[in-house]
Amino acid sequence: MQLIDMFYDQIEDTVKRRIPYVIPVGTLEYHAHHASCGTDTLVITGCLRELEKEKEIVICPPIWYGVASYAVCGPRPGHFHVDEDTFADYVYCILKSMIYGGHKNIYLVAHHQTEQDALMPMTIACHKAAKKVTMEYMEDTLGKGWWGSDSYADYYENLGTGDDPFSYIKVISLIGKDAQIKCGGFDHAGKWETSLLMGTWLEKVDLKRCSQNTEWFAESAKEASVETGKHMLECTLEWLRKAIV
Repeated sequence: MQLIDMFYDQIEDTVKRRIPYVIPVGTLEYHAHHASCGTDTLVITGCLRELEKEKEIVICPPIWYGVASYAVCGPRPGHFHVDEDTFADYVYCILKSMIYGGHKNIYLVAHHQTEQDALMPMTIACHKAAKKVTMEYMEDTLGKGWWGSDSYADYYENLGTGDDPFSYIKVISLIGKDAQIKCGGFDHAGKWETSLLMGTWLEKVDLKRCSQNTEWFAESAKEASVETGKHMLECTLEWLRKAIV
């Protein structure tokens, strides 16, 4: 289900049943000449579109503007960077609305600088926002000292379960570390990412434009294919089936 298409009673029901609410977290970033600047976000929405066919989830509107940084390129048209502290504050506001509204099964699914599940500025900002919201919510609802009270004596027994407040919000990579290996490779705007985009949003890639690319990271893009993209999609779905519960 897409959140923007749901009626209130449907939202209320899915929250009560703790159906996963998934927020795609991407960027609008330079992906050479052959791929859309929305690649990071598009591959998330494309994979979730397929996951939705087999698993009950609620897909929230994506966060398009992210912490792109200027590592790939300097300022240029179509490349948008949001300062990580500003980004963390924005994500915090979204999550606060959800947590205080009763949501207890939220996933931030990120695809940007997530090689080997690395903690990079954007994912760190997401983690910061998530933990800040959780700590504030628990103090507001149970008071200071909530964790040390007798009512949380079973905290370690519930660690990682739905009763663990620090599991209310999870930050995960679109493609986990093991899934990246199974995919066969991982890159930025090269063979692998371009293939995944072709496997999810074929119309967002124009391999003929590869002749205009001059950057080293995009050299392999001409080797991209729908077949490779479909393989990566299946590897990604295998990971997401286990990660989103």
